[in-house]
Amino acid sequence: MSQKQEVILRFNTVSFEYGPMKPILDEVNFSMRKGSKVVLMGQNGAGKSTIFQLITGHLQPEDGLISIKKGASIAIAQQVIPRDSLKLTIKEYFEQLFSNKVYDIDPRIDNILKVVNLDVPTDRPVGQLSGGQQAKILLASALIQEPDILLLDEPTNNLDPEALQHLTQFLIDYKGTCLVISHDADFLNAFTEGVFYLDIFKQKIEQYRGNYNDVVKEIIIRIEKEQRMNARFQKEIQERKDKANYFAQKGGKMRNVAKKMRDRVEELEESMAEVRQEDRTIRSFAIPTSGEVSTGLIVTINSVSVIEKEKLVEKKTEIALHGGERLLLYGPNGIGKTTFLERIVRGEAPGVVVEEGVTLGYYRQDFSTLNPEQSVFEALQDAAHNITIEEMRSLAAGFLFTSDMMRLKIKELSEGQKGLLSFALLTLRKPDFLILDEPTNHINFRHLPVIAKALDRYQGAMILVSHLPEFVSAITITERIDLSDLKKK
Repeated sequence: MSQKQEVILRFNTVSFEYGPMKPILDEVNFSMRKGSKVVLMGQNGAGKSTIFQLITGHLQPEDGLISIKKGASIAIAQQVIPRDSLKLTIKEYFEQLFSNKVYDIDPRIDNILKVVNLDVPTDRPVGQLSGGQQAKILLASALIQEPDILLLDEPTNNLDPEALQHLTQFLIDYKGTCLVISHDADFLNAFTEGVFYLDIFKQKIEQYRGNYNDVVKEIIIRIEKEQRMNARFQKEIQERKDKANYFAQKGGKMRNVAKKMRDRVEELEESMAEVRQEDRTIRSFAIPTSGEVSTGLIVTINSVSVIEKEKLVEKKTEIALHGGERLLLYGPNGIGKTTFLERIVRGEAPGVVVEEGVTLGYYRQDFSTLNPEQSVFEALQDAAHNITIEEMRSLAAGFLFTSDMMRLKIKELSEGQKGLLSFALLTLRKPDFLILDEPTNHINFRHLPVIAKALDRYQGAMILVSHLPEFVSAITITERIDLSDLKKK
């Protein structure tokens, strides 16, 4: 964070809450200098995306002041395309980003699509694009505006390796100011120079210098130091409480001694550090199967559909998945991975036969299988079978859903929280056949090893799509299909 550049963005004692039950920011202070590139970290649901909405002006602070350099333009690459925009063509989607007509919009769109490594006709509806292609459109929609302040919300989600390389190089060369939310360490280390850490319980922003890995290590060291200090304080507090009680019973002048000890206890309790609770991970969990058919043959795949010249084409395969067997499906964005998975779920994939009686569990990357108007409690209750309310609440707590959060509607959750809810629902539905489409998107990096362990222990059949090599390597894969190889045949 260069000291020579002028401040382009400043939060001055900014407070914000979604009602009294959901405070987000409490007198937050931070600033960004022109040309700086910073990571915004914090637990799922801490309010990182809310900070972006405050910067763009879509939300207004309860108290405090947000100062942006006069004339500075802002653009945001959001996590998902709004549902009311899915019917727009790519060209229309870009056009509606500008308040005034842009006469050279066509060459500008062509240039920006090259930057994000996307080659599709601009008259195609956005809703017909794959998840990875939509991620590129979201990114391009921010870049095409050439902003002074660029806000990126999980920009690497769904991106194939080639697109990720294009984006990384673009941001290395980018001269503007950039604030990015992401959990991809290698990506962040390539271009960022500092971290803003949003504490979900204190509702404060802490500022760190250095790359992403350095900051994570620094935070861990700080937590361990705070815990050791608190342990010493707690021991002294208990000793003084015991002595105060003893002297108080003696009466007379000993009561004054007891009072002084109690005063010291209060001082020690005030000195105890508020150790970060948000650094905890979700509890270890398992996704059970129905137990009826999951040990035998689950699904036979005799052909896989790929997109060639904007048409679905069937390619022959010979794969049979039994209980405990996992297929990794991979290939570049737009080749048809999500389309193929959706056709299996709907029973419309011509070359796929799912055995009778098999229960299917589907993790869809855009969470459109979730009812946004349902509360967390209602969604879990609908999926629960033969468990008590107490058991359901305990399961929810394992995925970091507190009793207060159980009342929230799903549309009020962050994308990361929707992902955790989706895994909670899968544990309740007991699927024999699990279809996972980019299940690491939006999820805090601390939770990924726990999720990978659960999937590796899963006893049913599984088809997995993921662009995260570290995550995939933690799961035993028995079959692999590279759709780009099939496309060439």
